[in-house]
Amino acid sequence: MSTETAQVEIKKPEEALLSKRRKKLVTDPLVDDNPITIQVLGICSALAVTTQMQPTLVMAISVIFVIVMSNLVISLLRNTIPTRVRIIVQLAVVATLVTLVSEFLRAFAYDMYKELSVFVGLIITNCIVMGRLEAFALGNKPYDSILDGFGSALGYSWIILAVAFFRELLGSGSVFGVQIYEAISGLFGEDFNLATNGLMVSPVGAFIILGLIIWVQRTKTGYVEH
Repeated sequence: MSTETAQVEIKKPEEALLSKRRKKLVTDPLVDDNPITIQVLGICSALAVTTQMQPTLVMAISVIFVIVMSNLVISLLRNTIPTRVRIIVQLAVVATLVTLVSEFLRAFAYDMYKELSVFVGLIITNCIVMGRLEAFALGNKPYDSILDGFGSALGYSWIILAVAFFRELLGSGSVFGVQIYEAISGLFGEDFNLATNGLMVSPVGAFIILGLIIWVQRTKTGYVEH
């Protein structure tokens, strides 16, 4: 009597869209592995565009778009890109996306385009963008690559927005152009005046604010350079 052995293929359960591992792709860059305060990447734009909140917000949105979309495109093409030309392909993808951002600002926000045109162009050489393409998108699936890019971009964005908040408030007495110091002074009478600090609108002020943020964050996380 012959017996037939049925081979049952055991399928692994699909990973949840927001599994613990995938959540860490978004949350880790916010604090524990922040691209600016921990990896020390993207410092130039963090110092250059953060004198006012409005252009900083536009820069943050632009970087989020470029990193997420470039991670997606490179991940989709990861099995077809020859290793020898991968950097050229990555630069071409990033440059195309940056050009789209630049032309969009030129068409719909010309004043902001004039203010940020140089810095938007420098997104092409931003170490955060190229770093995520090399370290993650080239070896992972599109959805994970989108989450990784979004997390890194958010980590970058909240830091530059925090720097811009303190620089604009302390240096110009305003937030998003709204005069906070004048409003406070008006509550206490004409003789009460809050003085702004001109140092905050200079690159030195940016270094001071960013240094303080790095100090506070590394004290909280216990991160130590080796």
